[in-house]
Amino acid sequence: MNIVCFDMEGVFTPEIWVNVANKTEIEELRITTRDEPDYDKLMQYRLGILEKHGITLKQIQDVIRSLDLLPGAKAFFDSVRDRTQAIVVTDSFVEFAMPFIEKLGKPLVFCHNLEVDSRGMITGYRLRQPDPKRRVVEAFQGLRYKVIGIGDSYNDMGMIQQAEKGIFFRPPEKVVKDYPEYPVTREYEELKSLIEKGLKELSA
Repeated sequence: MNIVCFDMEGVFTPEIWVNVANKTEIEELRITTRDEPDYDKLMQYRLGILEKHGITLKQIQDVIRSLDLLPGAKAFFDSVRDRTQAIVVTDSFVEFAMPFIEKLGKPLVFCHNLEVDSRGMITGYRLRQPDPKRRVVEAFQGLRYKVIGIGDSYNDMGMIQQAEKGIFFRPPEKVVKDYPEYPVTREYEELKSLIEKGLKELSA
């Protein structure tokens, strides 16, 4: 039994925080997990900026609702799900991710939750569990699945390293430089070919 675990942002969707930065013209919000591998440090930094500028959850959700999936993402994901089981494992939040998940056809998704106060301000976040992406892969392996892990950034490395096969999709060059042992893909057809090859090898 095989399963493919995908990151969401950068693989199927635009980077949410970058688009919030574009909309609000707050340049500090452009920093993502591609730039800062320490997720808690990054989120505390973001929360401080949101508080400083009075940016509410609703304002962020309005930006998200204006965004679409990356071109070709839905057709690609459908083609993978026709071939094998596939899920989304993201460090985004339920309050952010659901419009995108609906556009993907409502696959199983693992994500986190935000803490929001009476003003509608985001005051904190709750991880599903420590090292969540690695733990998802470990859980499926405990159920005797073999896993292909696909992502684009530092926060995907637990998933990619734990999986039987890891693949990068459109990663920044510094991530490629830090982890040269993993294959790099830039287009969905190229990624689809590597997934197919990986599934055959895992099933051999």
